[in-house]
Amino acid sequence: MAEMKRCTNIDRISNLPWDVLDTILVHIPLKEAVRTSILSSKWRYKWTGLSRFNIDDKCFPSYLSDKVLRWKVILKIIHQVQSNHGGPVEKFRLAAYCMPNHCDLDQWIWFLTDKGIKELILKEFDSIKRFKLPPEVFSCPQLSCLELYGCIIMLSPTFRGLNSLISLNLSHIYISCDTLESLIANCPVLERLTLINIDHSTVFKISNLNLKYLKIDSKFEDICLKSVPLLSTVDIRLRVKPRHSDQGKACNLVRVIGCLYSINKLILSSNFLEFLAYNDVPERLPAMLNHLLTLDLRDARLDSSKVVKVLLSILCSSPSLEELIISVSPLCRYTFLDFQRSECLVGLYFNKLKVVKIRGLLSTNHECEFIKFILAHSPVLETITIVTYGGEIIPNSVLLQFEPASEHVKVISLRS
Repeated sequence: MAEMKRCTNIDRISNLPWDVLDTILVHIPLKEAVRTSILSSKWRYKWTGLSRFNIDDKCFPSYLSDKVLRWKVILKIIHQVQSNHGGPVEKFRLAAYCMPNHCDLDQWIWFLTDKGIKELILKEFDSIKRFKLPPEVFSCPQLSCLELYGCIIMLSPTFRGLNSLISLNLSHIYISCDTLESLIANCPVLERLTLINIDHSTVFKISNLNLKYLKIDSKFEDICLKSVPLLSTVDIRLRVKPRHSDQGKACNLVRVIGCLYSINKLILSSNFLEFLAYNDVPERLPAMLNHLLTLDLRDARLDSSKVVKVLLSILCSSPSLEELIISVSPLCRYTFLDFQRSECLVGLYFNKLKVVKIRGLLSTNHECEFIKFILAHSPVLETITIVTYGGEIIPNSVLLQFEPASEHVKVISLRS
């Protein structure tokens, strides 16, 4: 009995190897990990040696809403880690409402670069002005994920690239065109790139042989995808209306989209559609988009004949298309889907199209003819969903009179 009592009093958890304890503690909220410091003197600083730190709003009591006081709480955590941490820090994520002191944040980032950081994530926080990111970040050989918000990026003259970087996400960043181009070109294994609200860059040029995912939501006036052979998902929205100062350029649709030979999913929004419509849109692209499965047009100005030409040109160049999604801009007072004049549609069938979703139609004759064409030329279509803005919905009985090529198509007509 005495032997059994001694066995039950053994602190087995405290005697676990540190790598096992670290694996356990990084999977609970940081707030709870910090609380382990009260268990015993042996546990007082264990949490400060974690390999991953995730600071979010859950780290603060519900009554603490002051952003300056919140940063003081974060700073206390940072100071304890800096004083006691003896191993590597693989990941740091800051995603909390706070107002960082730039000097404190700089020192912490320098500390992380010395600790072999692999994932550095700075989400949205409140700051009066952008802080200059320490250039040492761009010399971390093991850095695989970099997500930055609200900072200024300037590369060191000795910058030789980030050879391990797989994912790069920049939001509300001040960076020059040349610096951005150099950064992307010198990340040889980069697969995912997201650019949101980039300042001081008017032209976006990209050359990266490994990139697979690209999302842009910014104020670029021109976009040039020079060498991206593996790019499979593209999502682009421009925040400014395009200006066409260079009259000598080729059609933007051909120049930008026509070179995406591996594209699988294409999401094009608003102003970018107008950008693509510049300068003699062809009925078909010079090279077919044989791998394109999903075409998603958002906030599309279908009252523009040129934007409609972009839509038709991509449709005629996408023999493998399985999903078509169109969201019409609420600014449209009419739509210009007068596709019947397009000779490229003669004999065109969407032999793999399964899902169609069209939102924001006005129930005009041109729109009905377009829907009729889709139904009649999509032999494996499974569902078509049509949402009208105001007015009356298009009755299913009317839509089914369009003689669908697919025997099993389900037609859904709704009103927004």
